[in-house]
Amino acid sequence: MNRLAIKPAYFAIILLISASTSFAQTILKKTDVSINFNKPVGEMYPMWAWFGYDEPNYTYMKDGKKLLTELAALSPTPVFVRAHSLLVTGDGTAALKWGSTNAYTEDASGKPIYDWKIIDSIFDTYVKRGMKPLAQIGFMPQALSTHPEPYRHYWKPGDPYGDIMTGWAYPPKDYDKWRELVYQWVKHSVERYGKEEVESWYWEVWNEPNYYWKGTMEEFFKTYDYAADGVKRALPTAKIGGLDIASTRSEGAQKWMHAFIKHCINGKNEATGKTGAPLDAFLFHAKGEPQLVKGVVRMNMGPQLRDISMGFKIAASYPETKNLPLIIGESDPEGCAACGMATNPQNAYRNGTMYSSYTAASFARKYLLADKYDVNFLGAVSWSFEFENQPWFYGFRDLATNGVNKPVLNVFRMFGKMSGKRVEVQSDRMVPLDEIVAKSVQGEKSEIGALASIDKKTAGVMVWNYHDLDVAGAAEPVQVTLAGIPAKKVTFTHYTIDSEHSNSYEVWKKMGSPQNPTATQISTLEKAGQLETVGKPKKLDVKNGELKIDIALQRQAVSLIKLDW
Repeated sequence: MNRLAIKPAYFAIILLISASTSFAQTILKKTDVSINFNKPVGEMYPMWAWFGYDEPNYTYMKDGKKLLTELAALSPTPVFVRAHSLLVTGDGTAALKWGSTNAYTEDASGKPIYDWKIIDSIFDTYVKRGMKPLAQIGFMPQALSTHPEPYRHYWKPGDPYGDIMTGWAYPPKDYDKWRELVYQWVKHSVERYGKEEVESWYWEVWNEPNYYWKGTMEEFFKTYDYAADGVKRALPTAKIGGLDIASTRSEGAQKWMHAFIKHCINGKNEATGKTGAPLDAFLFHAKGEPQLVKGVVRMNMGPQLRDISMGFKIAASYPETKNLPLIIGESDPEGCAACGMATNPQNAYRNGTMYSSYTAASFARKYLLADKYDVNFLGAVSWSFEFENQPWFYGFRDLATNGVNKPVLNVFRMFGKMSGKRVEVQSDRMVPLDEIVAKSVQGEKSEIGALASIDKKTAGVMVWNYHDLDVAGAAEPVQVTLAGIPAKKVTFTHYTIDSEHSNSYEVWKKMGSPQNPTATQISTLEKAGQLETVGKPKKLDVKNGELKIDIALQRQAVSLIKLDW
């Protein structure tokens, strides 16, 4: 054999083996995550326990009730719920981006007719489950609209989004009737649910006036003044706020925010003639920007976090709003829940674990941003619910499909198991706050980060492996060092969301992606949609307040290490 002939091939093999070994070592290098339960950094308040959706009539339908029951159960505190179109005229038929209650109509002479049946069925569903409305005062009833025709839209995915902007998006033609409508609604709510219950709700006027409003800024402020006056006349102790603006990182939205705050502080109140308007909570929206890059979904939480940063910064810049409850009225990876991946392929993240890991990593940063700006952060509304009678795993931004929970819902179940104080976290793979706000996670490595909390007899550590690119990756070893455990023995439970656990989507695909699953298959999917453990809970001995726990995290996986004593 000619040794000279085989030498180049031999060296090529050696180089290939060497490169593969180096690559494997890089992939398998252990990530160190350190938690110190003796170093609190803030409260583990349940700002995540807020949800919302466009279509209010789904609330009392079969799968809507089922999901609301599960949402109510996952939180130790009342869950808040927000829905659009609570004052829209119509027969209550549900459709994408549409809902109606027929709360207000007029007779032939123009006399108001109030009908609370559908609104009651919505709020009854919440209250019976111990949930609280973030009651949206909007949109405009047809009989009050300055532009009543066309009114009902028939938008579907793929249609121009502007098609939804019909008569419901206009100012009232009679502000006194508008105020009276709001007054009657709040008064009715107090009579039905009691003063103490309604005092625990939040009311807010409209939604995204920089998009969902066919009037001027001045007309919007006037509409707000009259609505707020109606609320306070019915229940002086009610809490009302605004303005649920979109795209707060934009100059246009910032102009709205500053103008609204100044109006509420010292502007002329068009409803009362006095100075200023009631403002008991300040609301704004935050959205990310996923894209499809060479056929691969690339997320980007930077825009969403910059929206939040700007909202917090503006609220903190006024003494009158610095300590107000701040609510992110919609907080999501992108803007259109009803735009499925069939028409918007960049939304393909929604069914699998990428939505889960994005949620874990972004919500952890919401806590950090609230700490940074020292604001009274109350809640972040995930604009994700369910869509009745739609194809299985169609790619809508929802928490469940046909009554089966998606992986993302299990992140909120994890949050529900965390309470008390947030504590110090260190990870050699966690992206610093300012960097992730600026450019998300788009480098070579994924982020392995954590959020941790401790309460009187329990502690939790949420750990995620996140990257903006939706590319599969081998499970990576992570060693979690826990210090400051105030017990000698603990029960350790390991929950996870990955390709094999807490993942109804992967189970559905293995079934052959059936659009008409059998009753047995549905039962299997329902079980797969619950939060699962890796193995069984274990009793562990704690030495000098420390434990070292080794786990493996797939790319886009989320784990919860739970300790009880």
